[in-house]
Amino acid sequence: MLRTKICQVTTNSFNIQNVILLNSSPRLQQRQQWRCRSTIAAISTATTNNAKNVDEAVANNMQAEWEQAKPFEEMPTVSTFQFLKNFLPGGKYAKLDSAQLMLAFKEDMGPISRIKVFPGKPYTVFTHNPQDFEMTLRNEGIWPVRPGSEALFYHRSVHRADIFQGVEGLIGTNGEKWGTFRSTVNPVLMQPKNVRLYFQKMSQVNKEFMDRIRQIRDPQTLEVPNTFDEEINRWTLESVSVVALDKQLGLISKNRDNPTAKRMFQALTDFFTYSLEIEFKPSIWKYYKTKTFEKLMQSLDEITDITKGYVEEAIVRLEEERRNGVAEKSDNEKSVLEKLIKIDKKIAMVMAMDMLMAGVDTTSTTFTGLLLCLAKNPEKQEKLREEVRRLLPHKDSEFNEAVFKNMPYLRACIKESLRVYPLTIGNGREVANAVVLSGYRVPKGTQISMISTSLLKDDNHYPRANEYLPERWLRPSKETESGSECPHALKASSPFVYLPFGFGSRSCIGRRIVEMELELGIARLIRNFNVEFNYPTENAFKSLIINVPNIPLKFKFSDVSD
Repeated sequence: MLRTKICQVTTNSFNIQNVILLNSSPRLQQRQQWRCRSTIAAISTATTNNAKNVDEAVANNMQAEWEQAKPFEEMPTVSTFQFLKNFLPGGKYAKLDSAQLMLAFKEDMGPISRIKVFPGKPYTVFTHNPQDFEMTLRNEGIWPVRPGSEALFYHRSVHRADIFQGVEGLIGTNGEKWGTFRSTVNPVLMQPKNVRLYFQKMSQVNKEFMDRIRQIRDPQTLEVPNTFDEEINRWTLESVSVVALDKQLGLISKNRDNPTAKRMFQALTDFFTYSLEIEFKPSIWKYYKTKTFEKLMQSLDEITDITKGYVEEAIVRLEEERRNGVAEKSDNEKSVLEKLIKIDKKIAMVMAMDMLMAGVDTTSTTFTGLLLCLAKNPEKQEKLREEVRRLLPHKDSEFNEAVFKNMPYLRACIKESLRVYPLTIGNGREVANAVVLSGYRVPKGTQISMISTSLLKDDNHYPRANEYLPERWLRPSKETESGSECPHALKASSPFVYLPFGFGSRSCIGRRIVEMELELGIARLIRNFNVEFNYPTENAFKSLIINVPNIPLKFKFSDVSD
């Protein structure tokens, strides 16, 4: 802040001198130039001195905090033997999912602990403190290291090195290799104008989904079958494929019995199931390839082969169009896949694979959580429907950019559902510098697991935490000023408690695509149906690598009258 203000003073002084120079005689201009240079030199010296003073003050504070902190060795822990014993059959941790496991760590060792998950390996720190989250993320370095996904990296760099040939994508890589890939694909995936290309295609997918709901619901009860989670997965994969593969696969209606799609669904499910065992729980796969590890490799083989086939098919299709004289599209009209293929075909294939692996189950879980929240809070659902009805006058009205920009309550509903039903248990990083966390010294290079799942429904961090209140994500308005509770009164204790799309340069690269998919999908659904769920929602999700539905999703869909 201080540096910014000093720079502004320097710039303003320079601009004033320029005005004087333009309106003076040559001799006076020469004198003014000397004075200007002297003034700028003096200000520059002051700027440097002040910056040094600020840096010294910060360094002194950090040094004092470090000296006052407790040694890393005093942080609560448990012996490696006892830790591993707890995972054996009958042990305390044996049957816990990942969210339950993190809460068990907190109960046994407190809000911060260090655990050596395997003999000979360094300690991992587990913290439930938002201040620690901020300190960790502020010290993640230029190439943030996110722990985990080691088995996926092994699959791409060793097991199927013949396919990937050193291009391993974003999910399992770190360091400069990750940074190079991310900087290559960022301009394509992060630009809003690229996402807008898919309004109409996704609108068509959503209309097919509405028709499918009408087909499968019971004529009397209007409830969908227990297998509705499969329908949501089909809608999600179809929507992601529109972007990742530049193609509709017809999974909702036309090609329902497509064996390849069924293999893909099963492979994605197996990937998340087996990854939990390999990545989150003690495993010896680096020394001995266990049956679970082999099953994980098989699921990744399936995903790799299917996606590779889809991308190669897309490449052939685009090349045929060019040979047949189809005019090349302008850059503004080219799809994400077309742009990536133009950069590098291998990068296009791996990025499409990452989008399918990271964008199907994750979006399905988020969509399910949002539907449960709206079904159990009919007054919020009706408020959302009022907003959507203004933008979509008819049930089959088309989306456009103006509609897309004017859905604040819809976006608030999505944010609040991600708080109530988070996608993951938290985030992870390796600190690039030595830091102090919860009063303990933590060495450089230590892996930090930031566990937010226990904080999102804690009244100490969110007022009225057990209520579904999309209003907490809205900006204050005349309505809130005239008596309703101000959204600021409902905000989190720290912005670092809630990071559903990650943080910094390692944040979710597909965020814009996912948000568009969810916004268009739920807007169309709420415009067409009133949603109810007349069953308990306890343990609605189980926690694997991500949270996934754990109960039959027998939603009731009643047609909206107008």
